Amino acid sequence: MSGSVVRRIATEHEGTEPVDYIERTRATYDALGYRAYRWVKNDDQPAWAPLTKPLSECRVGMTASGGIYRVGQVAFHFQDDTSHRSIPSDTPTDALRATHFAYDLTDARQDPNVVFPIDTLRNLRDNNTIGAIADEYQTFMGGIYSGRRVREELAPAIVAEWVRLEVDVALLVPA
Repeated sequence: MSGSVVRRIATEHEGTEPVDYIERTRATYDALGYRAYRWVKNDDQPAWAPLTKPLSECRVGMTASGGIYRVGQVAFHFQDDTSHRSIPSDTPTDALRATHFAYDLTDARQDPNVVFPIDTLRNLRDNNTIGAIADEYQTFMGGIYSGRRVREELAPAIVAEWVRLEVDVALLVPA
């Protein structure tokens, strides 16, 4: 994607509230000469399991799509990257980094909690609002254009991590 095209589109949309993500994506694809973006449509009923115990007794996991990684891990580096990173829940906030091609990283780089609320979960645990936090959280970089790859590669890998970590409930944080 041409940097000048991205800057032009971003500048055209600065200061508008709220951001119409669907229209912005269409405009970006059109400006770059790509065929129209095909949005994923899920016709299946989502899996749903009600909690069987109070949240104050649950182990909470987290998965976030903001491209967060910790110092020493390989940064996410390209669109359609279906890899994920496990981040220990005791990782200091100042050891977290953010990279992503599809959103302004300014705030996430100043405070990763805006897209990866690690400190909030620790506070909820410390205040006994939740029972425990998972030993690790999962992150990935959103902007994966292949719904099939998300369904067949990323989602099963994340679910396997939740099972391994014995979480009762998972917080999903989109960026």
